[in-house]
Amino acid sequence: MDRITKSLLDEFVNQNGLESLAEETAFEHFTGYIVTSKHFTESFSSDDIHVGAGNDCGIDSISIIVNGCLIAEPEEIEDLTETNGYLDVTFIFNQAERSSNFETAKVGQFAYGVNDFFKTTPSLPQNNEVKKKFKITNEIFARSSRFKKGNPQCYLYYTTTGKWIGDTNLTVRKDSVIKDLQDLTLFRKVDFEFIDASKIQTLFRETKNAISTEINFPERTVLPELPGIEQAYLGLISSLEYMKLIENTNEEVITSLFYDNVRHWQEWNSVNKEIKETLENKTNKIYFPLLNNGVTIIAKRIIPTGNKFVVEDYQIVNGCQTSFVLHESKQHLNSDILVPIRLISTDNSEIRNSIIKATNRQTEVTEEQLFALADFPKKLETFFPTFEGAKKLFYERRSRQYSSEEEVEKVRVINMTILVKAYASLFLGFPHRTSRNYKALLKLIGDEIFNKDHKLEMYYVAAFAHYKLEYLFRNGTISSKMKSARYHILYLFRLLVNNAPLPRANSHEMGRYCDTLLSVLWDENLAKQKFIKSAEIIDNVAGGNFHNDNIRTEPFTKKVEQAVP
Repeated sequence: MDRITKSLLDEFVNQNGLESLAEETAFEHFTGYIVTSKHFTESFSSDDIHVGAGNDCGIDSISIIVNGCLIAEPEEIEDLTETNGYLDVTFIFNQAERSSNFETAKVGQFAYGVNDFFKTTPSLPQNNEVKKKFKITNEIFARSSRFKKGNPQCYLYYTTTGKWIGDTNLTVRKDSVIKDLQDLTLFRKVDFEFIDASKIQTLFRETKNAISTEINFPERTVLPELPGIEQAYLGLISSLEYMKLIENTNEEVITSLFYDNVRHWQEWNSVNKEIKETLENKTNKIYFPLLNNGVTIIAKRIIPTGNKFVVEDYQIVNGCQTSFVLHESKQHLNSDILVPIRLISTDNSEIRNSIIKATNRQTEVTEEQLFALADFPKKLETFFPTFEGAKKLFYERRSRQYSSEEEVEKVRVINMTILVKAYASLFLGFPHRTSRNYKALLKLIGDEIFNKDHKLEMYYVAAFAHYKLEYLFRNGTISSKMKSARYHILYLFRLLVNNAPLPRANSHEMGRYCDTLLSVLWDENLAKQKFIKSAEIIDNVAGGNFHNDNIRTEPFTKKVEQAVP
């Protein structure tokens, strides 16, 4: 392994708390992370995609992205189907070799393993992690009638520390692998790429960069100078140009762009269907800019050169539904269909939140939801780093917000999805809803979650408890077989530390209650003991059966509560 790749690998290991792993395994995590990041721009743990071990079918990582979500549990597929009404699926497989060679035999093993993975009855033995991915895959294909956009996409990556020189034998083998997978008639697209040391370095550096896109924006008006606003434009952009803003090079929607959009998580409705019908109507679609409110884009930086605009580190804060419908109706788009946009550059968080609130008031969004998804995250972002040293965490409001900050350990970065699940488990007693009915949790935002009167300490406790538990999983203190019960472990941890009735979430008593939990969480040995005890109790309650149909249920949660000593 060359010095540069080794240095980048070491950086990844240190930032993600993987020091206990052998270099070979760490390299599998590293390469799985960077190839998945080509398709998925939100924060995630490489542990969630790594499958390399005995009986791994020659595959080191499997990533399954559905409707812009990286899937960890089979139950999530049903939830997404109910929420969105469709399934847009991408499979990503990676095989990592630390050697500098691209070996034809190992490529063949990798290809056979992927092909076998998609059989109704695979012939190769599968370890538990591969079995879980296989079950997710079965849930997906059981709902193939929901493939509205077409069959899934499948990407294979073979990564080594060598140099790719376009070897003829390997190229022929690659083409054969692609054809074999295409012959399964399961995919609308299959791609296989050899990744060498130079490409590894490029891909890792790209994970640190904020999103940047160049667009052609001739039909615009410059707004006059406004306090706190660097630049602001109103105008119309070709729908094809707009696709450049919301899709990656694989023509997948960059879901992290809508992180600040308060309607991102709301399901399809009659308005969306009307937008779709307009785009599909040959006569009416040219009137699209008159029939649609358009989108609002807030960027950290805008660099105009004539009609060419480079937009850096941007978010779409209003227009999520319009964007997704445009993506779904892409086959009906052309340069004559124009999209109204507001393009704004500002670093002022108060102005940013004001814009989010103003542009979303025309939609069916409550004041509580507006606060919960605009103001409350800003409070968390400010609050989490106020703790010193090993107690410090970081709340990620925007995708890759901390990616370029080398001093920030990535394991200490908590995003909205993780925090909502951890908080709902610890303080609401809903560990069984974290995957099977996550949609129901999101409906609590603004009321029981992210309420403006809630004590911020509650969310820090939930985040820190999650951080500590994941650390114990990574270093092997708690068996990985317990991961499917991680949110029950978090819930039981609270009950073991302080089983008193929960005070009101906005009371001083809640602050003191959180202090009792933190006194344990901040004591490494005591926290370790409590988490191990929690895992032991849950293992006993489960009777060794960690099938999701057993533990991701309300009755199981009740049994856990009854098992508290």
